[in-house]
Amino acid sequence: MPIPQTIKKNNSEMAQLLKQEPEIFSIPKIGDLTEARLIAKALRAAYFDLGSYGNGIVYGAEYINAKNVIKELEIGETTPAKIIDLENDEGYIELSIAEASQQKKWREVKELFEKDEPLKVKIIGANAGGVTAEISSIKAFMPVSQLANEHYPRVGEGNRTKIAEELKKFIGQEFTVKIIDVNTRANKLIISERAATEQNVKELLLKYSVGQVIDGIISGVADFGAFVRFADNPLIEGLIHISEIDHKLIDNPKDVVKVGDLIKAQIIEIKDDRVSLSLKALKPDPWEKVEKKYKTGETVQGSVAKFNPFGAFINLDEEIQGIIHVSEFGGIEEMKKELELGKSYHFLIDSVKPQEKRILLKLKK
Repeated sequence: MPIPQTIKKNNSEMAQLLKQEPEIFSIPKIGDLTEARLIAKALRAAYFDLGSYGNGIVYGAEYINAKNVIKELEIGETTPAKIIDLENDEGYIELSIAEASQQKKWREVKELFEKDEPLKVKIIGANAGGVTAEISSIKAFMPVSQLANEHYPRVGEGNRTKIAEELKKFIGQEFTVKIIDVNTRANKLIISERAATEQNVKELLLKYSVGQVIDGIISGVADFGAFVRFADNPLIEGLIHISEIDHKLIDNPKDVVKVGDLIKAQIIEIKDDRVSLSLKALKPDPWEKVEKKYKTGETVQGSVAKFNPFGAFINLDEEIQGIIHVSEFGGIEEMKKELELGKSYHFLIDSVKPQEKRILLKLKK
């Protein structure tokens, strides 16, 4: 490799000075990041002025990795460089520009993390697990659980295909997020939209309390429940779990509510920035008077509403359901041979348990 004579001379002079008066120079260490000023280009190498460190060189595999960067650099321009060897056979400090660039990016990301301030990112990819973005050219991942309520996919939690389809709609959109985890060793950068908004939501929720009734608008419906945006504060969104929609068994929340419905709901829990709501809390509980209507030993008529591995749910009226256990038939297949969905049969009430909201039935032969 031909070495420019001026560089060779300067490097030699710097080495002599360092021996004579080491205290006036900073001592470089492997792994240090420094600013390197380009002073010459060769066929397969580039030479840099490192100030008090002396002169450095990028060559071999490091030159190939940084070829595009070096090509764009003009003589006299500077670039971050990482020291990978203090002195090669020719007396130069060996440098890596590619590693330095990546290390500098991670340092910028760490600084943003330490500031703990919201920042805007553009969504560039999505899968069933979450969405991806870039910060300082480093790929960042946001799990589904870290999305704000307004962007949370309104589909069944187990349906990964539908979740991925919903998340892909966000590609190209700009989200406000916070960095919540930086792991340079694992090349892992995790961001959160929830973290960027939860403080505001927490403060807004201070004016609400458990037991309070709010006016809301159904903003989304999923298999597991319905999302409700507060009418007086659209930044707050609560969830009505499927078990809190009605006192009777609900097969699908979409059978009861739809997006855009205006409702009243009761707050049953406030935890951090999450609000749990209930519709059934505002409805009379039919189980409180069930013993007056249904008594052990009576014969009743009911229609088969749903099968599950434990038995069948039977609609006794519009509000009350009973259950007949699979053991009454010997097995699920045997049960389905004797009972048909939607069809009415006569049943014998085996027991009434209002506290458990359960009426046990037997098929009357």
